[in-house]
This record gives sequence, structure tokens and C-alpha cells, in this order.
Amino acid sequence: MARKKMGEILIDNKVISQGELDKALLKQKGTQKPIGKILEDMEAILEEDIAQALSTQFGFPQVKKFSRHRFPQTVLDTIDTESALTHLIFPLKVDKKTLYLAMSNPLDMALQSDLSFKLAMRISPCVATPDEIKTAIKKHYLTDIPADKEELTLNILLVDNQDIVLSAAEASLKKEGYAIYKTRNGAEGLKVATQLHPHLIITDIAMPRMDGVEMFKALQANGDIDDIPVIALSAKTTAEEEYNLLEMGFYDFIPKPINPTRLLARVRRALRQHNHK
Repeated sequence: MARKKMGEILIDNKVISQGELDKALLKQKGTQKPIGKILEDMEAILEEDIAQALSTQFGFPQVKKFSRHRFPQTVLDTIDTESALTHLIFPLKVDKKTLYLAMSNPLDMALQSDLSFKLAMRISPCVATPDEIKTAIKKHYLTDIPADKEELTLNILLVDNQDIVLSAAEASLKKEGYAIYKTRNGAEGLKVATQLHPHLIITDIAMPRMDGVEMFKALQANGDIDDIPVIALSAKTTAEEEYNLLEMGFYDFIPKPINPTRLLARVRRALRQHNHK
């Protein structure tokens, strides 16, 4: 028997109508987006509906409310924070040589293959909503990040692997009364941004481990923090580099070495426009 498509399952469960599915299929043409994401963008379904449909369609076990549970550190250590945040995954249990993994996209076979090779374990995917996974990540992975920012202070996250750049930018911005957080690569920046939700992120493009573009894409894929304006820093000062970064969705571009006056002007403009949306 042929497996039912997600749209058919959603109709059978009376989550959407045939008309809504037809509209979604039209919007899907020419894109790489799955039909569930199209319907979610149309506000026709919720995350829970997608998870339930994936569970029904492919037979994945569905896990709920697991963020409130305790997990052994040995289980948490199987997945690093960067991978958890980037792919929206969370380790649930290790049983012999099998890792039970909560995934927002349990159809990501390439990721499962990579993890299986790296960990020398079998990966058993379980479907969960992105919100549930994010809650679990914040509770179990991000507890080492201070969350004492003042509500009335504008918070800026600086991401650069050069200490001289971090120190110079921090000195200029602190004079204006901004609270500054600093990290040395995109992986650390993503972790801090997820926990603190700063008002603005300023990031270098070329960094080890996770560069600025990779971090930006991970931010954009996370619905909780995709609204944070991000200013790109780059030693490539060509018009083509600036064009490419702005086309990608970065809020602004500042060439390196950084001019303090330009930095302050761009920061003020970003914060003023973003906070008045």
C-alpha cells in the first residue's frame, strides 16, 4: 500500500481543507520548501500538526513534553550545543549502541548518517516540535550563560575571533551605554544569541569552527531569534562582497578595519529602526 502524503493525512485529520492544500501546493511550486512548512507559513497548521503528520506518515515515534525531564550528562554529551541548535535535535536516551534522538526533521538522513559514523551508534529518530526541542536545549545546554541582562539596556552581541577587534568595538559601544557580550566564533555566538536574544548582533564573516554566514543561516532558521538584525564585518571590502551579504539578508555591512564613527552610526541606525518596527 502506498504511503499517504502529508497533505492527505492533514485533510483526513480535518486539520486543513482541500482548498488550503491546493493553495499551499501552488505556493510550493519552484521552491524547495516541504509542504508542511508552506502550510505553517500560511498559518493553516501548527508545529504539532506537522509532527503528528510525520509520525503518522513515516511511523516515527512522537515525543512530547520531554524538556521537563532530567537527562544524564553522558546522554547530553553525545550531541554538542552547536549541533543541537543548528539542526534542532536533542538526545533522549542511549540504549546499548542506539541513540534515541528527538528531531524536528526526522527525514534528515544525511545528518543521521553523519552522527551514526561519528558516535559509532545507531540513530533512532523521534519526531518532536521545534519549540519543544528549543525549550529542552535552553534548559539542558545553555545553563552556563548568564541571563542577567537589564531590561532597559540595549544588548549587543559581538562575534569575532580577533581580540583586537572585539576590544576596540566593545570600547566604542560601551561609551554609548550598550551592554556588550562577546564570543570568538559563530558556534558560541549562536549559543549566546539563543539564550539572551540580544537587540543586535555584529559578526565577522571569516571565523574558524562556524563562520558568520553559517551562524546567520542558523539564526534565520530559528523562529525565536530570526528577527535579530545582524551587521556583517568583513576584511573583503569590495562592492561585490557587500552586495552578496546584503542580498543574503544581513541588515548592514561594515568593512574592516572598523572605523569607530561608522560603527556607532550603523549601530544606532539598526537599533533605532528595529526597535520602532
